[in-house]
Amino acid sequence: MAERQTKVLLFGLGAIGGFYAFILGRSPNVAPSVVARSNYESVKANGLKIESQNHGNHKAMIEHVLSSPADAMTKYDYIVCAHKAVDQEKVPSLLKPAVGDHTTFVIIQNGVGNEEPFRNTYPNNTIISCVTWVGATQVSPGLIKHTKSEDMQMGLFPNRNLDAKLERGRLGAFAGFLTQGKTVFQVVENVQVKRWEKVVWNAAWNPLTTLTDVDTQTWLKSSPEAIPMTKRLMREVIDIARRCDVPIGYELADSLVEKILAMPGIFSSMHTDAKGGRPLEVDVILGYPLKKATKFGMDVPVLGAVYAMTMAVNGRLTAQSNL
Repeated sequence: MAERQTKVLLFGLGAIGGFYAFILGRSPNVAPSVVARSNYESVKANGLKIESQNHGNHKAMIEHVLSSPADAMTKYDYIVCAHKAVDQEKVPSLLKPAVGDHTTFVIIQNGVGNEEPFRNTYPNNTIISCVTWVGATQVSPGLIKHTKSEDMQMGLFPNRNLDAKLERGRLGAFAGFLTQGKTVFQVVENVQVKRWEKVVWNAAWNPLTTLTDVDTQTWLKSSPEAIPMTKRLMREVIDIARRCDVPIGYELADSLVEKILAMPGIFSSMHTDAKGGRPLEVDVILGYPLKKATKFGMDVPVLGAVYAMTMAVNGRLTAQSNL
């Protein structure tokens, strides 16, 4: 068998990271390594297993299991960041032992503004930005259960310091690995549209399910004010996106509320983190849009109130996790 040439490091081996580690390991051209933290001992001893309604039951092909980027013995061609977007400013420097001049970062996270800490730390490296819609849960350390939900949009976070043809080549090569891994994705020209569209969704359901501790259906039917407030929150985020030159329309708020009303009540990943006593992804979902609104002098009272309350919950959880 020919040696796998492209070295990929997966940082953040939760449900989403585990799913894409499995997908990348199916490519005959990829030698995937992973950085595992809470599930390190299990994955090191038993490997990473996935039970998927789309792909069947498998053990992921992983070359090396690391407990930290500091353990990296090589520079990687691609570093896939699928960790929770908490303390985002600290992560790029943690990855330095694994980063070379040729390294491309692939960011698979919720939120907006995720790319900026990487660009600031590595101004001459390519960044591929991804928005994923994968229904996956890590039910026990090293075991991922995946539903039929599977989609992703990805595109470049353009770098003026690099040749555009080179960047497109790196994007195309990564797209090829995903194709070989038999997953669903689309390469889009402006991935920031997809990022902001998803953050309009997340800015509503993540904090509202977390703050109220009720599912989406229960929240929307809880009072006559619930739906109008939710739409106002979404429209404030849309206003901010438009000021950032991201062309999304106000009809998105109506369509997202209609979509959630047609579904069974759901909770959010933020609610799951809160219940688990873990810090929340507040900054990339609520904080970055609010920072942009402040910069532009915009009045966003609903977003501001939701951010303040969610930060209070996050402060409590962070304090408890540090005990």
